[in-house]
Amino acid sequence: MNPQGRERMDADFTRNLLDILFEGVYFVDRDRKVTYWSKGAERITGYKEREVLGLRCRDSILMHVDERGESACDRSCVIAETIRDGGAREADLYLLHKDGHRVPVSIRVAPIVDPGGRIAGAVEVFSDNPTKDTTARLIAELRAMALLDPMTELGNRRYVEMQLGARLKEMERYGWTFGVLLADIDRFKNINDTHGHDVGDRVLKMVGRTLQNSIRSFDAMGRWGGEEFLAVIANVSWDHLSSIADKLRSLVEKSSFTEGKDSIRVTVSVGATLARPDDTAETLVKRADRLMYRSKAVGRNRVTVGRDD
Repeated sequence: MNPQGRERMDADFTRNLLDILFEGVYFVDRDRKVTYWSKGAERITGYKEREVLGLRCRDSILMHVDERGESACDRSCVIAETIRDGGAREADLYLLHKDGHRVPVSIRVAPIVDPGGRIAGAVEVFSDNPTKDTTARLIAELRAMALLDPMTELGNRRYVEMQLGARLKEMERYGWTFGVLLADIDRFKNINDTHGHDVGDRVLKMVGRTLQNSIRSFDAMGRWGGEEFLAVIANVSWDHLSSIADKLRSLVEKSSFTEGKDSIRVTVSVGATLARPDDTAETLVKRADRLMYRSKAVGRNRVTVGRDD
């Protein structure tokens, strides 16, 4: 076999090997243009290889952000830094799925070095959140118990009410604090009126999945009704509750999908409060609802945290 044939066979072997990995893998050249996109990358992101080859890693595909919603591509791109200095890097970020929602991933980046010892590009290996299997099991269990909202695949209102009841009993018995976050999609009616209900349904799924992917495994998120989502956050302080609420708000703001020539983006207004010993599920949610409407009143895409005294 001639050297070119052997080189091609080695490349095919490497590609086949990488394609069986569960993790996503992609290569970029020095200009950060994608030169290889694995099957794992297709699975995690929703983007097929043909859709990304030749694009730069930031060109309307992954568009990583941190948990505050700040871009990790413009100012602190780990791939660009690795290409510049040859150092390997790791980070926990959120990538943009093709369907628009944000997906938490752990990434590792290493330089690609040519036979002459020069840095020719970089390779990124990324894995989706380890709670994904837990989420899949939760969806199956909720479906079996008729506690699943079929549109968003989050828990339905009955599920959230059960979670509230359980946390209230724990607080009464053990003194464990918890909080609630009520998030409402801003100007959702305009989405339906302008783009139709099919796009509105996609927005609900996008927001729901982003919110679900942004909470801890022992917290609960559900669709409260219409375009409202309610989260029950366990073992939390005022400061931590505020931080979680703003993280969810920011990640929704950074989520988007394309419909024709339009980029569909929405924001949420959030009300957040801690449970009190004299609360019922009804009084707690009503308080969060009043706080959420305060966020609406001061301009939307806001978080209002308080006791609403």
